[in-house]
Amino acid sequence: MSQSCLITPVASNSRVSPCDCLAHRFGNAADRTDRASCYGSDMSESEWQVLRPLLPVPGWLQGQGGRPEGYCHRVMLDAVRYVVDNGVKWVNLPTDFPPFRRVHAFARRWQATGLLGELHDRLRDRVRVKEGRSVDPTAAIVDSQSVRAAANIPRSTSGWDGGKRVGGRKRHVIVDCLGLVLAVLVTAASMQDRDAAVPLLARLREQYFSVRLVWADGAYAGSLVDFAREKLQLTLDIVRRTDDTTGFVVLPRRWVVERTLSWLMRSRRLVRDYETLPAMHEAMVLWSMTMLMTGRLAGRHRNAFIPRQPAPSS
Repeated sequence: MSQSCLITPVASNSRVSPCDCLAHRFGNAADRTDRASCYGSDMSESEWQVLRPLLPVPGWLQGQGGRPEGYCHRVMLDAVRYVVDNGVKWVNLPTDFPPFRRVHAFARRWQATGLLGELHDRLRDRVRVKEGRSVDPTAAIVDSQSVRAAANIPRSTSGWDGGKRVGGRKRHVIVDCLGLVLAVLVTAASMQDRDAAVPLLARLREQYFSVRLVWADGAYAGSLVDFAREKLQLTLDIVRRTDDTTGFVVLPRRWVVERTLSWLMRSRRLVRDYETLPAMHEAMVLWSMTMLMTGRLAGRHRNAFIPRQPAPSS
């Protein structure tokens, strides 16, 4: 999805708009009334300036067919962010956003075509560079988190976590040393961590060959250590609690992934699993991290909100 491709303008009767998204410039989004920001999840102008150059080019601008989009990319992203941040149903989107079916189709299309993953990875690379790190990570931390499932979750993709006493699903994440997500996998809560780690670590090795060391807790001990070393050329370092440890203790390296899991719980859509498809739950994790990284790059506090002024009428 390189942005270096030749973009051919699409004929449109669109009026001039202050928004510079591709749907406004080459699609039909400018034919609609511009929306004014009014929610805490809406992007500020500084966040949009960070995000805009990193947006992938849609297929209809690359000669892959499809109708030019009729809704502003910024508005569509704000609508998805509203769902992720506030945890509402898609059907309950406020009326100043596009129709909920269009927003859901937009989010589903970005998940299925890999555009969301592309945007997430570009933002993570920017954050790593800003923090003085190399774009390619060399170490990672793995852990899991069980969440309760809503009534719409199929039994075939949910289960019971006896250790945490939680019925639902389990999200397995691998993060870098800054706590930024490298890979995510959603399974039934009944799946053991070391069983889910096999495809998760394989995905990590496929996407980030520079990673050589992965820290994990005692749940990943055993045959997984040998599998990672022999099949994936990864060193799985088990960080254990000492026998004389009592109460809460911050363990080396493991606190990084625990912090990331707490970041995810700040997005209400991720407090409970409402996604029928596990792949959409994985996408919600990426959307949540995209919001966090965009705000970090723009220097915006999570709770800060600066409304965008509506465009002057023409």
